[in-house]
Amino acid sequence: MAFSHLSHVECPRCGLTHDADTLLNLCSCGSPLLARYDLAGVEKPDGPNSLWRYHQVLPVRDPDTVAAVSMGEGMTPLVNLHRTGQSLGITLLMKDEGLVPTGSFKARGAAVGVARALELGVRGIAMPTNGNAGAAWALYAARAGMRSVIAMPRDAPLITREEVEISGGELVLVDGVISDAGKVIAERLKTEDLFDASTLKEPYRIEGKKTMGYEIAEQLGWRSPDVIVYPTGGGVGLIGIHKALLEMRELGWVTGELPRLVAVQSSGCAPIVKAFESGAETAEFWEDARTIAFGITVPKPIGDFLILDALRETGGTAVAVDDEQILADQAETARLEGVFLCPEGAATISAVRTLRKDGWIADGEEVVVLNTGAGIKYPGIRL
Repeated sequence: MAFSHLSHVECPRCGLTHDADTLLNLCSCGSPLLARYDLAGVEKPDGPNSLWRYHQVLPVRDPDTVAAVSMGEGMTPLVNLHRTGQSLGITLLMKDEGLVPTGSFKARGAAVGVARALELGVRGIAMPTNGNAGAAWALYAARAGMRSVIAMPRDAPLITREEVEISGGELVLVDGVISDAGKVIAERLKTEDLFDASTLKEPYRIEGKKTMGYEIAEQLGWRSPDVIVYPTGGGVGLIGIHKALLEMRELGWVTGELPRLVAVQSSGCAPIVKAFESGAETAEFWEDARTIAFGITVPKPIGDFLILDALRETGGTAVAVDDEQILADQAETARLEGVFLCPEGAATISAVRTLRKDGWIADGEEVVVLNTGAGIKYPGIRL
């Protein structure tokens, strides 16, 4: 049995296929690339209590590479938020990604992305970030013996900056938002031997993120909830969960209707919500983007068309919530449930309230929200 059933890499826009064992960024048409697998012969997981239990549908071919890079990431708990769910008349479950190494779900993408990059000969990575992704990639790069150059907005959470610096990564602080940090990295890539690990500019970060979808299904006894609510900036996790659901359906591991996927954004930066509501296929750049939920401050995600496809193909939706409501739900969830959500995670609770009030989420439905990081990584946030 092959450790990985990776077959090739494919462009979801133009359909062009690429050799999976060649170091790749975007397709020649400019689209992100997606890893594809020979699913015949893939068996249900029976392995370590981490995301690597799904190694047959992950891109890393050598188990020794996994052993060298992994820190036990994945298999985070699915926690029942009893009181909040009861007050809303639904079953409300939280996938708590604050418990992985580096304190956010970004560790999933970094673990798989860095391991695959190491396997393909990369010795240094560079990327822009809103904070958590750069922290995760810098720490995993250090574990793999790689150099890292991380650019982030000057207003990024202090703890994520410290994670980059303590790992030995080169931290570049930029005035502006993540798109401005991206311009700095683009210039560095022109003259330095660094691999561009920016969001969706390499095919394998999404493979680590998709394991959230596999875990939710497995933790529910190989079935899907009615709704999955995801805080959406670059949207890699939402795209990845959708990809996992499609793979599991092809494998026969889940049957029936796919869960309706919900993209949650802040009213201060909601390009996906605007595009979804207007029926557009791509998003427009959001000017003057700002929100306390720093991780979802992405004015125009490169995978916008993939996010919108995932929402529409599952009968999902996109919703924007205000910063005031995010803070209120962060505090109330801590009081009622003993859970310190990150602002992005709190935004999912705000979205559930909105969608329940509007009747989009029906009485008695089972809803999974993603808390994408530990609340303690955001000390002192305020309006």
